Amino acid sequence: MHPLVKLARETIEVYIKTGKIISPPSVLTKEMKGRAGTFVSIKKHGELRGCIGTLSPTQPNVALEIIQNAISTSTKDSRFSPVTSQELNDIDISVDILSEPEMVSSPDELDTKKYGVIVSKGWRKGLLLPDIEGVNTVEEQIYIAKRKAGISPDEDVELMRFEVKRYK
Repeated sequence: MHPLVKLARETIEVYIKTGKIISPPSVLTKEMKGRAGTFVSIKKHGELRGCIGTLSPTQPNVALEIIQNAISTSTKDSRFSPVTSQELNDIDISVDILSEPEMVSSPDELDTKKYGVIVSKGWRKGLLLPDIEGVNTVEEQIYIAKRKAGISPDEDVELMRFEVKRYK
């Protein structure tokens, strides 16, 4: 198990069982030392069970970012009830480390497998990670990100793309 995933799993297990927030490892790996937005995703029997993250860093390092997002994913994703201790053996966890987003001028510069997308219209902003099962076209990717942001399908939006390093 990759150290980033191990950190997310330990965070979730300790928090669900005790309500306590763990400290980052005393020795941080190279990936844990930097600053970046991260997403922690939970699946149970192959189905999404939680996914929350940060587009930009909000913590001093990636380790703390993962700890924060692992707790949020397992307890605060409004689409799901909080993860229970009985589920802990049935969940799979992945961690995505996001690159700095860049503006794109058209959907032609997107690729659902390679890039995540951020759509924005005024204060409304929606994000969809890359390489999501069942999302096969750029149009679907943009549509879902718009829906998440409360933006109607026919509204024009600013587009940004980003890449992720995914750890399972």
